[in-house]
Amino acid sequence: MRSPGWAAVKGAGGGGANLLAVRSHNTALVLDLLRAAGAGGVSRLELAERTGLTPQAVSKITARLREEGLAAEAGHRASTGGKPRTLLRLVPEAGHAVGVHLDRDGVRTVLVDLAGTVVAQRWAPADFGVGAEGVVELVVREVTAGVASLEAAEGPSRSDGGDRGGLGGAAPLGGAGPLGVSALAGSDVGVSALGVSALGVGVALPGPLDHLRGVLHRATGFPEWDGFPLRDALARRLGVPVVVDKDTNAAALGLALGGAAGGSGSSFAYLYFGTGLGAGLVLGGAVHRGARTGAGEFGHQVVQRGGPLCGCGDRGCVEALCLAAVARGDLPEAGRVLGVGAANLVALLDVDLVLIGGRTVTEAPEPFLRGVTEVLDARAHRTGQPPLPVRVAAGGVAEGAAQLVLAPVFGRADD
Repeated sequence: MRSPGWAAVKGAGGGGANLLAVRSHNTALVLDLLRAAGAGGVSRLELAERTGLTPQAVSKITARLREEGLAAEAGHRASTGGKPRTLLRLVPEAGHAVGVHLDRDGVRTVLVDLAGTVVAQRWAPADFGVGAEGVVELVVREVTAGVASLEAAEGPSRSDGGDRGGLGGAAPLGGAGPLGVSALAGSDVGVSALGVSALGVGVALPGPLDHLRGVLHRATGFPEWDGFPLRDALARRLGVPVVVDKDTNAAALGLALGGAAGGSGSSFAYLYFGTGLGAGLVLGGAVHRGARTGAGEFGHQVVQRGGPLCGCGDRGCVEALCLAAVARGDLPEAGRVLGVGAANLVALLDVDLVLIGGRTVTEAPEPFLRGVTEVLDARAHRTGQPPLPVRVAAGGVAEGAAQLVLAPVFGRADD
């Protein structure tokens, strides 16, 4: 049984950089390569070759990143001629993002550094039924308490009277950017006042919703949430930029950036089975949300006319059938039904890979993995196509929510 409270990860450090300087596309390219290089670092010459920038431009960018505390020396490498090359690395603890997974029965919050490593995490029970204001209050409390706990563990501010590394009311992504991130001044509770350099907060929760405006629609079983401006409500309270997206999209983004599906142009479907059932779609390397963030409502495809009533109001939905099978302890049947839905999705989108995850799957992965694989293998045999790989995904929704904030900083925003 999980208990509330942050669990700080050993060795987690605190931020000191002012990420307001991270504005240009070229800077984002360099930062992304520094992140990919890891602790071993990369030379300025290699950065120039991989980005196509001139050595002079790279030198200016890296000098600014070092001044801001975002980059540091990582040793030297022997050169084929002349003096050894200085290697540079990203300073992960220079900034942090908060990821929040708001589910129907609980909220999980993680604090990650610039490398995407979880440095603290927290879980608390929640109830969608208490209404929007009550849930917002809980999220604000969880996020603020978690960031404050890491700040307390780090000790006093890194400077006296100077910038404490927080972004305050300014958006690191240049105002209202492609992900709909906006900064709202005048907050009454400020994460930005704390010493931990908080770029922003990503919130992932069941859809449907409008991720560009951060407004919720009719979440299945909770129509009272329809039209609630969750992003703006949280941004006013927390004092940092907030991004809102569906849980499945956030998880799929985290998996794509983590290389779960191979190359950057790959396509996969992530089937998420927790308290509900949905899908995150990555097509051509980018999360596919649809024109109204409506893509991936996988659980509400009808596969049995006249079947059990679903929370969406229809009958025989994949979600209703899977939940009913799990409730009566028939996990193999739940796996087969999930496979039927997956086969429909594969036939429609022709993806390269199917990933499955979520709380219900990870608690007993084998019957779900077997069920989905058997149905997809049978389909491949009938159509004469090669079998499609199916894997259990290790990524989490909260970690993916943090990537909603981090990805644009590294030039990896997908829309």
